[in-house]
Amino acid sequence: MAINFPASPTNGDTYAYGGKTWTYDGTATKWVPEDAFSGVTATATELNALDGITADVTALNYVDGVTSPVQTQLDAKMTPSYTGDVDITGEFVADSYNERYAAVISTTNATTVDCEAANSFSHTLTENTTFTFSNPPASGTAYSFSIEIIQDASASGFTVTWPASVDWPAATAPTLTATASAKDVFVFTTRDGGTNWYGFTAGQALA
Repeated sequence: MAINFPASPTNGDTYAYGGKTWTYDGTATKWVPEDAFSGVTATATELNALDGITADVTALNYVDGVTSPVQTQLDAKMTPSYTGDVDITGEFVADSYNERYAAVISTTNATTVDCEAANSFSHTLTENTTFTFSNPPASGTAYSFSIEIIQDASASGFTVTWPASVDWPAATAPTLTATASAKDVFVFTTRDGGTNWYGFTAGQALA
């Protein structure tokens, strides 16, 4: 459909049609559509890097509101640490990784291991205590942790009661080493959201 521009325009006149604004260039004696790239500071080389991109409008709109280079924003998000859950689809390969450690204490004969807090724990006995394992991941995600149980320096022989959901080899929980400052290490693993835990002795009477 032809655009019916105003007759006898003067240089700089504007005309809106079809959601676009046209400006009359008196020198060239023609109507010029608004520049869709007005304000773009990217160089020709940078724009040419887009050549071949097959992203659709939805994909391109993900950058709406981005106010700095994407790498800068990623660096700010990931450095020095990231807070929150990360779900990666596909294989994850790392040169090295670290697990967080946390010491847990007993209050009124009760000790809680928060599975979201770490994967390596320790507990120095100050009284007989009953353990609770809280916040394991949902069923279908495997989770394991280790815990070092340390007797007090007075060799008080404090005891530990493990959660009823723990299944030990031969259905028998290990006996703690009772000597002064003795260290026993145990490992627990679950894959059904903590409904069942498998418990193993990693080592006992460690120095």
